[in-house]
Amino acid sequence: MDKYEAVMKLFLEMVNTEPQKEEQRVPVGVSNRHVHLSREDLESLFGKGYELTRMKDLSQPGQYACKETVTLCGPKGAIEKVRILGPVRSQTQVEILAADCFKLGAKAEPKMSGELSGTPGITLVGPKGSVQTKEGLIIAQRHIHMTPADAGRFGVCDGQTVSIQADGIRGGVFGHVAIRVTETSGLECHIDTEEANAMGITCSSSVVIVK
Repeated sequence: MDKYEAVMKLFLEMVNTEPQKEEQRVPVGVSNRHVHLSREDLESLFGKGYELTRMKDLSQPGQYACKETVTLCGPKGAIEKVRILGPVRSQTQVEILAADCFKLGAKAEPKMSGELSGTPGITLVGPKGSVQTKEGLIIAQRHIHMTPADAGRFGVCDGQTVSIQADGIRGGVFGHVAIRVTETSGLECHIDTEEANAMGITCSSSVVIVK
């Protein structure tokens, strides 16, 4: 094989492998602090029979940001205008950032959505009243939503923990990223604003799964 043939072979190998690299990228959704309310707590905060006002659809089917906000109150301080996400849930869940723990005087830990047993409570204040939850305050553990078809393509399974790699001058690797597989999931990696800022990630970024 002469030099020209060797160069052409290398070029073709690079071209042929590029689609595979693209397939392995996962779009990113960056989340700020937010609240999911139960029907009972929604009515305590906003009034009996109150319905949330849909403001913007989110990437996950059926979920949306609402016009309504609440104030979070802890032993040391408060955070105002925290967005509510709909629809209502069976149990109120409050997702904050790690730095919020210092302002509120709370001791939240990273947890998966819905894993609320043993978590601390928090006081929520709305225009019609307040609620003191017994539990439900968490820092959201980073995770990736995907369908079973996506899981097969990436070679992962529901509940598995992987790492993700971000590009860019501030890029790097995050570990302990949970895989969440459902039939209705939209493919997206969810991290919070602190994690995104640390690696220069935005909602237009994508990451690579590293197993």
